[in-house]
Amino acid sequence: MPREHGAWAMLVVPVVVGAVVGGPAWRHVLLLAAWLAAYLAFHATALWLRASRRPRYLAPVRAYAAATAVLGVALVASAPSLLGWAPVYAVLLAVSLRCSARRADRSWLNDGVTVLAAALMAVVAAGLGTHGSTRGSWLVPPGGADAGAWAVAGVVGAYFLGTVPYVKTLLRARGSVAVLAVSRAYHALLLVVAAVLAATGVLPPVVGCVLVAVALGLLVRAVVVPRRRPWPSARAIGLGEVAATVVVTAAALAVALA
Repeated sequence: MPREHGAWAMLVVPVVVGAVVGGPAWRHVLLLAAWLAAYLAFHATALWLRASRRPRYLAPVRAYAAATAVLGVALVASAPSLLGWAPVYAVLLAVSLRCSARRADRSWLNDGVTVLAAALMAVVAAGLGTHGSTRGSWLVPPGGADAGAWAVAGVVGAYFLGTVPYVKTLLRARGSVAVLAVSRAYHALLLVVAAVLAATGVLPPVVGCVLVAVALGLLVRAVVVPRRRPWPSARAIGLGEVAATVVVTAAALAVALA
């Protein structure tokens, strides 16, 4: 089982918010089950590749791959339009597994690809909603929920992408001036983008203010928390991420449904 507890939030949140935007349906339960099984299969395969393909690591690969195949076939049978996403996720999977084979699974590239794959699930989930049929294209989910789906994917994806440098400043890159600068600059950029969206009237005033407040809070966190001594424990970091994820999820839904 994966030890990265924060990964579970990144896997579940996009599917949940996408389901809300598109209209909850029974297929979302099947989608989430297949998506989690696929992640477990991916994680086991990445571990097998990092371990130089040792036979003793193959058992979980086979088990999770079989579960993914069964759930995946059932899901595609219920919504054949999902096959339109196959090329997109095939490319993302190939890049990530290549990183694992080169033992670069903690690289910026792999982290970015993982976040992108998770964020796009908001659009995938919206396409299975009750607001329309399941025959919509992958780019424009059925039911006319495309704008909201892409908006929520953007907000959630932007947040999770920011957690990459932020968490590195607290764990694997403690004390790194360069990583700290990247984290602060990225979150400052998020605040600027949120302020522009609010000032230009792209979003309703209340929603725009909420988005700015959330972006400001994330920037303050990126600046203040890495300066704390002693360093925050892994438990404290995890609890902080849970709280931030809940707030961002609420903001993403406000943006999508505005």
